[in-house]
Amino acid sequence: MKITNQNLPYKKMIYDGDPGHDDIMAILLALGTPEIELLGITTVAGNATLEMTTRNALMVTELVGSDVPVAAGCAGPLVRPLYTAPMVHGASGLEGAELFEPNRKPLTMHAVDFLIDTFLQSEGDITLVAAGPLTNVALAMRREPRIIPKIKQLVIMGGGRFGNITPAAEFNIWSDAEAAKIVFESSVPKIMCGIDLTYQAVATPEMMARIQAIGSKTSKFVHDFMQFYCAQSKSRTGRNGAPVNDACCVAYLIDPEVFTAHMRRVDIETKGEFTYGMTCIDVFRMNSGAPLLEPNVLVGETLNFDKFWDMMISAIASFR
Repeated sequence: MKITNQNLPYKKMIYDGDPGHDDIMAILLALGTPEIELLGITTVAGNATLEMTTRNALMVTELVGSDVPVAAGCAGPLVRPLYTAPMVHGASGLEGAELFEPNRKPLTMHAVDFLIDTFLQSEGDITLVAAGPLTNVALAMRREPRIIPKIKQLVIMGGGRFGNITPAAEFNIWSDAEAAKIVFESSVPKIMCGIDLTYQAVATPEMMARIQAIGSKTSKFVHDFMQFYCAQSKSRTGRNGAPVNDACCVAYLIDPEVFTAHMRRVDIETKGEFTYGMTCIDVFRMNSGAPLLEPNVLVGETLNFDKFWDMMISAIASFR
């Protein structure tokens, strides 16, 4: 059964990410929710190489019969070497499921060009969900600043009050902090789904059982790759389940009340020896700048776990 809430407006979005396990959950949530019109998927290297993340996006859209365009983007960060996450997602970025070579092909257009063209032609009504390193988004903003006022809002999966790749930094921001700095300093309205929020979106054994009980081809695919993802999470962190971080961004677009949030000042650290890639969140307005720097990001804090997973399960159940 699909989500049907007549009180929710019809919402357009582009998904920019590095499809590993939690990106696929986010894409399925978008495709399986009638209120969302997914206009395109733009891929970037991060969880895995660009070749793998693009293939994964093509594969899952083909699996569920979607013709949403997929455009491949940047194969590495702006200035740093590429660092991927096989310890989390496997070499393919989507280990655990029965993977196949998709018949679908990516657009010949580069992801940055797709973002620029789509936003310039829009009426300012498209949300950009950015759930990987922010390289594509930063390059699009730098190459064509006219897109900045055209982006309705930017929902970012990244950052947090603690790190998961270093003690201070979360993986997506750390992967390309220079790009993140460009994006966070832009005037686009920004919502940040940091890991202190997204780590609440855990695929518990109970949620895994609900996915398995759907009994469809898609739910089996999801259950298989999520079993690997959960096992990897348990071996690295001891958690009994894995967080589907990126799906929190799409859930917010569907229903902003899925988590609480407050306006905070957030700045990106690009020079620190131990803090490179940190999102410096001024919770208590301690910033001593002259003048005091104003809050610039809506930072998500507490997730409504049941509401989130009801959305997620309903979306998965909408596919064969």
